[in-house]
Amino acid sequence: MIPKIILSRGPRATRRLIGYLFGKGTANEHIDSHLVASWNGFAPDPGRSPHRDPRQVEDQLATQLDQPIKMLGNRAPKFTVWHCPVRAAPEDPILTDAQWAEIARRIVAAAGIAPDGDDEACRWVAVRHADDHIHIAATLVRQDGRRPRRDHDIRAVQREARKIEVDYGLRRLKAGDGTAAKRPTSKEVFKARRLGQDVTSREILRLRVRRAMAAASTEAEFFALLEAIGVDVRPKTEPSGDVTGYSVSLLGDVNKQKEPVWYSGSTLAGDLSLPKIRKRLATTAPEPVAVRPDNPWHQATAAAERIPDHLIHSSDAVAQGQLDALGGVLDLLPLTAPAAAQAELDKAAVAFERATRSRITADHASARALRRSIQTIWKNPARSEDGTGLAMLLDVALTAVAYATHWHRIRQHAQQQAAAEQALVHLQTAYAQIARPVLTGLADRAPSRQTRHRYAYHLRQAVPEHAERILTDPAWDALATVLAEAEAAGHNAATVLDQALNHRTLDDVHSPARALTWRIRRLGERHAPGPRAQAAAARHSAKRPATSLPVTSLAPDLYKGHQH
Repeated sequence: MIPKIILSRGPRATRRLIGYLFGKGTANEHIDSHLVASWNGFAPDPGRSPHRDPRQVEDQLATQLDQPIKMLGNRAPKFTVWHCPVRAAPEDPILTDAQWAEIARRIVAAAGIAPDGDDEACRWVAVRHADDHIHIAATLVRQDGRRPRRDHDIRAVQREARKIEVDYGLRRLKAGDGTAAKRPTSKEVFKARRLGQDVTSREILRLRVRRAMAAASTEAEFFALLEAIGVDVRPKTEPSGDVTGYSVSLLGDVNKQKEPVWYSGSTLAGDLSLPKIRKRLATTAPEPVAVRPDNPWHQATAAAERIPDHLIHSSDAVAQGQLDALGGVLDLLPLTAPAAAQAELDKAAVAFERATRSRITADHASARALRRSIQTIWKNPARSEDGTGLAMLLDVALTAVAYATHWHRIRQHAQQQAAAEQALVHLQTAYAQIARPVLTGLADRAPSRQTRHRYAYHLRQAVPEHAERILTDPAWDALATVLAEAEAAGHNAATVLDQALNHRTLDDVHSPARALTWRIRRLGERHAPGPRAQAAAARHSAKRPATSLPVTSLAPDLYKGHQH
């Protein structure tokens, strides 16, 4: 159940709201508008007065609601109308008028508008004009002339809504922390439906602005990218000439006057304001071009692979910065993926967006390497070659999202935890779509049986506890192929395999051969060391125990679907 508080002002604010609630709506969506409850139980009802002109009854109702305000004259408050739509989830049962009436009384009591048993409280009405929601309209002067005590009414109403969900068996939403992006309004939703769109302009703009922010290295590039992807930009310029903000509009999205509909960055999401975008861009300024730049897919994978360790051992600020950067990765990956996987990756990015924000201030500088590498990938996605780069990056992203779920859970970030869980489901589907053909292609190039037997012998010597799982894994032939390719590039196959095994435990993976395939592919593409270096690495590898970051102990239910 979703309540939302809106304040209004002006001499006709109450009359305008009553007219809207009992009118046809912007798309004729209002049906059988009528009162279900009121402050005194017998307020005039424009929807249930068949022998009177409805507009006259609306005038009468607005006048009665406004009476305490009129009595104060010039001492009336700036905002005079308190409007709270309360909407049930689509899958919830249809509630009766009596049930909605009780819900309305609980909401106004929780908000301080009309506490239980207070006969001098504010005047209010609850109007129903659809099966799934009501509107509560109240005036913000009590009948005794005092102001209502509604400190923190938004949080109080949300807390009461969570209790109502339990009492009425409705869909239980997660408690929020005030950092969620603003939901589309009813008008925006109806407009999208009328135009045949699945999502609103607000949601489309939010995703496009996030993608531009993830892809840009400078402010000028950020605005240029927005315009290139069909977004009009209107900077907010002060008299001094300084740009302090911006608004965006989707091409073709106009109001009744055929004027563009503008949204400021901060109203799309709190972290999309220009000051916050500038802070983030300051950590991704382009570096001098290296003589031999590394593979950006490997760089991004290595940076994303460190996220679980940051979530466990680093400060909350660093961890939050890592999650924000991971969100940027997920925003851009659909643009680099095969068409068949783009839909699931888009859904994962939209879902994980909620998991990138909390009350914790992010340390963006800590994730500089990940941001820069994903920008390089976006600018030149062809370097993924056969899709291996995308598959290996998704592999570690799945682990990072699983850890993000646990990180939010132990900090009681309920909405963020649920968002990460949802994102993980979509990522698993996309990963399967992308990894399957890559692994099949590798398996088709598997080395000879004799070579595979040699690798198998070393596996049994190095990790006897996992050897049979690896050798019977469907991805074993793909693993043998990347070992052979590493050997052909000048690496010692046994040494590379030892390095991959010691990199991280295999205890919590469902497909150890698949996990090792991605690790060895990255190691095999590095410059091959000389004989002495290989010998030293082998001695070090024999002494070094495998490090473990136990995902299964942190997020057991989520990690079951993570098929390496």
